[in-house]
Amino acid sequence: MTTGLPQVLRSDARDNRERVLQAARELFAERGLDVTVREVARRAGVGPATLYRRFPAKQDLLEAAFAEEVRRCSAVVDEGCADPDPWSGFSTIVEQVLVVNSRNQGFTEAFTAADPHEPGLAAHRHAQVRRLRRLMARAREAGDLRADATVDDFVLVLQAGRALSAVPARRRTAAARRLARIALDGLRAR
Repeated sequence: MTTGLPQVLRSDARDNRERVLQAARELFAERGLDVTVREVARRAGVGPATLYRRFPAKQDLLEAAFAEEVRRCSAVVDEGCADPDPWSGFSTIVEQVLVVNSRNQGFTEAFTAADPHEPGLAAHRHAQVRRLRRLMARAREAGDLRADATVDDFVLVLQAGRALSAVPARRRTAAARRLARIALDGLRAR
């Protein structure tokens, strides 16, 4: 019979969990989702059994590793949707999401995948896309967004942004902002 008390990890188990998450974040950011769980364990300096004890499936590891990116993207969409000027809000979302995603190849890959690898990411994507559609409709009605622009165009911009991982890290943010300006020029109604 379980008492319903939260499980408190020993300090060494907590340290191992944090090392695994740090290694997963680094590897997924650098190389995308093709990284194996064994590679994560190796970089973290733990055995596979230690990793699997905390993250029984790769999806569990992905969810934990991308939790911060999910929070950041949600905050960006919140900010953009709250802007009374829909074009300004949409522009904010495009630029800031490209900046966030330029730092993490794996998150962009998971977010833009036709079949997300992790159910939590699928739910996040669905919620954000629904909100983005409403914002884009407002920007279209205001005459700022092209009449033929769709959420698929936004996803295409994100997919193009995956190439930013080839840009040296010190120049990625500037490159992401430049890509956002170019994409927004193409999406703006004339």
